[in-house]
Amino acid sequence: MRTLIAGIVAGVVVFVWGAVSHMLLPTGSMGLQVLPGEDAVIAALRQNVTAPGVYFFPGADMSRKMTPEEERVWTAKLTQGPVGLLVYRTTGSPLSARQLVIELLSNIAAAIVAAIVLSRTVAGYGARVVITTLLGLFAWLSISVSYWNWYGFSQPFEIAELIDQVGGWLFGGLVLGKLAPTRAANG
Repeated sequence: MRTLIAGIVAGVVVFVWGAVSHMLLPTGSMGLQVLPGEDAVIAALRQNVTAPGVYFFPGADMSRKMTPEEERVWTAKLTQGPVGLLVYRTTGSPLSARQLVIELLSNIAAAIVAAIVLSRTVAGYGARVVITTLLGLFAWLSISVSYWNWYGFSQPFEIAELIDQVGGWLFGGLVLGKLAPTRAANG
């Protein structure tokens, strides 16, 4: 029960940190740019892309092996550019209650995982805070760096993600270090 309570409290703290880092600090807009010719691009998207999804361009049918000719044409398109990843929804909202609830629940779930990890350790408060902070760094290294490497996410965006993840889990660790149960040294 202590693990669950620690996870819920720490998850709320991480959620609040996310609100602060996105709304009060510059990390919320780092690396994001306004699309030049946005009105024309949006008009073309509305006309040509009717389903929400994640689109990589130039595209290739990954459900089958390309012929050598198809691969040559695709490689030429890649080399010539542009290359991009488009996360696309046909409609949206600036901020919805559903999005906030999902974010809060995912933060709580992640904090419960961190609390479970800490409950299996024999460590003092400081070490428990460091372990939780390192979990945030682990998340950033395993996900965000891959997005920078493979999909071209900008360095300022990735730095903001680093601040967001490591900062959030530092604050979460301050709570978990106190509240999460710890394993006894003899068992």
